[in-house]
Amino acid sequence: MLLSRKSHNKLVAPAPIDEQLEVMFRAALRAPDHALLKPWRYRVFEGEALHELATHMVTAAAHDDPEISEDKLAKLKTKPFRAPMVIVASVVIQEHPKVPEIEQILSGGASVQNLLMAAHFQGVGAMWRTGSLAFSQKMMDLLGFEDKETLIGFVYLGTEEGDKRQARISEIEEHVTRI
Repeated sequence: MLLSRKSHNKLVAPAPIDEQLEVMFRAALRAPDHALLKPWRYRVFEGEALHELATHMVTAAAHDDPEISEDKLAKLKTKPFRAPMVIVASVVIQEHPKVPEIEQILSGGASVQNLLMAAHFQGVGAMWRTGSLAFSQKMMDLLGFEDKETLIGFVYLGTEEGDKRQARISEIEEHVTRI
């Protein structure tokens, strides 16, 4: 099952139901976590809340780039609607003598990967996206992030539509060196 996971860029309703989400979040919270800091945070947007996310995206983009075109803003406003549910993933960085910031961010990434795998195991289509707004302080402020919280991605969830071909698989030798 792990070897068949791929990102889905065409996602339609229905969104995952509460029972599926619970499994996804339980899996996400099982990520490697040095010193049990539990840095992961998730905000779920669906239904009318997608309009709020779209407004935040447009506001942050206009703030970050005053020269942005109206066409780009209009396109940006549609992005949350590429799926019936969007989860904003983040980590809250904590000061710790043995766990540097990078380990906490990596733990967040592992948590998102667990969430994606749990979605896949349940037949839920998913796509993890970043883009410039994932690094926008204005976006984080609009989302109500804590002082040491940083955005690590937007996870789009829904029912896969369209092309169901397998993703291209790299050859192991491209990535592994045996010593």
